[in-house]
Amino acid sequence: MTTRSLQRLIPSVATSDGAGVKIKRSLGQNQHSRLDPFLMLDFFGSDKAGDYIKGFPPHPHRGFETVTYMLEGHMLHEDHLGNQGHLKSGGVQWMTAGRGIIHSEMPQQEQGLMQGFQLWLNLPAAEKMKPAAYVDIAPEQIPTLVLPQGHIKVIAGTVQTAEAKQGGPIQGLSTAPQYYDVALNADQRLTLALPAGHTAFVYPYQGDVQVIDSNEPRRVPEHHAGVLSQGDSLTLHSTAPCRLLVLAGAAINEPVVQYGPFVMNSVAEIEQALRDYQNGTLTDNKAAGSIVLSH
Repeated sequence: MTTRSLQRLIPSVATSDGAGVKIKRSLGQNQHSRLDPFLMLDFFGSDKAGDYIKGFPPHPHRGFETVTYMLEGHMLHEDHLGNQGHLKSGGVQWMTAGRGIIHSEMPQQEQGLMQGFQLWLNLPAAEKMKPAAYVDIAPEQIPTLVLPQGHIKVIAGTVQTAEAKQGGPIQGLSTAPQYYDVALNADQRLTLALPAGHTAFVYPYQGDVQVIDSNEPRRVPEHHAGVLSQGDSLTLHSTAPCRLLVLAGAAINEPVVQYGPFVMNSVAEIEQALRDYQNGTLTDNKAAGSIVLSH
């Protein structure tokens, strides 16, 4: 096995999106902080309603997928296809914008903690114009692998340790994403298998974590994306209890041209997306595609 090492850190920066929702953005701050196939990772977390109450009113997307993971709180998704989905604590919304979707994500609470992540996952050129698709994944549909070191929630792909193997509800996508929420107890070491060739990073959001290879352990501070080298395994160590995301995906290796909520392969395609949005033809009004959950 080849152990992945920590290559570099991308600190998150405070910013806002939507109608003023306060977020921390790591991946996606600029074109140099993308990790093919991952375009952006935002963390939102506040118990102050003013930081999130105005939400994300109707807005368009084309050319990629959004994955919203709600740690705490309640948001309502609505889109031009008539979908409505209540995203609650522990749940996930996996949305393929494809050719185009216009949707909103609005808080359904006026107080209390709202906390979670939104990930933007690129699509290859051959899939950028496919019909939009959407699925809600309830907390009970996300398996939890309980280990001596802690536990792992498996959202996408299949996690494998020395002790066990567990698949998540999202499988079979072209980028073969792996999406795990890992909780480690204090002073624990955990080794995960990761697909060789996949781009991978870790993001601790409660406490710090160490990435271990044959050299000195390297610390990934809270709210930093830790970009990993190539390899087929990842060893983590916790000095104190921590929680982190582990994300990996197959690189697409195509040009990326982004303009706001549109991600295509050329400037001409971005200009077409803008024209389509302005004249009302961005979206495909045919029946949406489907994302099939594995069982």
